[in-house]
Amino acid sequence: MTERILAERVGKVAVLTVDAPDRRNSLTLALSADLARAVEDAERDENVHAVVVTGTPPAFCAGADLTALGEAKEEGLRAVYAGFLAVARCSLPTIAAVGGAAVGAGLNLALAADVRIAGPRAKFIPRFLELGLHPGGGFTWMLQRAVGVQRARAMTLFGQSLDAAEAESAGLSSWTVDGTHEELLAAALELAAPAAAAPREVVVATKRSMRLTSTVAEHADAVEIELGPQIASLGSPEFARRLAVVRESIKSGK
Repeated sequence: MTERILAERVGKVAVLTVDAPDRRNSLTLALSADLARAVEDAERDENVHAVVVTGTPPAFCAGADLTALGEAKEEGLRAVYAGFLAVARCSLPTIAAVGGAAVGAGLNLALAADVRIAGPRAKFIPRFLELGLHPGGGFTWMLQRAVGVQRARAMTLFGQSLDAAEAESAGLSSWTVDGTHEELLAAALELAAPAAAAPREVVVATKRSMRLTSTVAEHADAVEIELGPQIASLGSPEFARRLAVVRESIKSGK
């Protein structure tokens, strides 16, 4: 069976699927590179406002291909990281639709997205120490930010895995879609719809501001970071057009 990253456009959302079900969507070096290219293609496409990443059922992503991992040195590890780091760096809003097991580097792929939603068969499995392998790709940083220090230590140091309900309770996923993979994707697209409908430059600027304000200590610093982009959006023709529509709606009582 052909192993590929399936890239589809649904309206203004790019849906990127790791499509290698025979290997439970584990990332070979080629698949990781293809995923990185697919993310970059979505960023270059002015008609794409958001990205959904998923895997062909039954798994989300079973991690890095063990053959490639076993032979990897620094250069090889960076090649393994390339796909999920492209998601982490993506300037567009990203959603991971996790319908099955997300293991090791596959958990990194899920963590790299801005938001995760889970199907009923989702499982979030670290497995690094079980293999005698130190975590990599920024895993410890991403996980601690997602679930807090205590839960991250339980998962990383003691191998705790989370099912869909536990992941939602821990804040690792936003919610669980109790349905098929198609229903999970439909929920991801529904979540992406407001970003798809908003002006692309405002979406990108807002995500950039969220990244910057997450590192500041003072409210006043966040005010200054947001001020310039907000002024730019106030002066845009698209804001003027949308404001006129809202005013007309208020005037007509709709």
